[in-house]
Amino acid sequence: MADQDTTTAALGYEQARDELIDVVRRLEAGGATLEESLALWERGEELAKVCRHWLEGARRRLNAALAAEDEPAGDGDGGEDGAGADA
Repeated sequence: MADQDTTTAALGYEQARDELIDVVRRLEAGGATLEESLALWERGEELAKVCRHWLEGARRRLNAALAAEDEPAGDGDGGEDGAGADA
């Protein structure tokens, strides 16, 4: 299971999302044994966690970019071009 966790953590957003879609389709199709269904569910939870991690990171980056964009306009004593501001 540790190998699968390492592999899951190394997945990009698109890879994790696509595999999660496949897991959901397989669960919705039915026909799997209880044990197979539980394994699919667990894998889906891991993949959802990876997707959530990527999306939270993207949200932080967007918020930082938006804050940096607003900073010079809202800073009255930063000079004309704000070139001395730390990024």
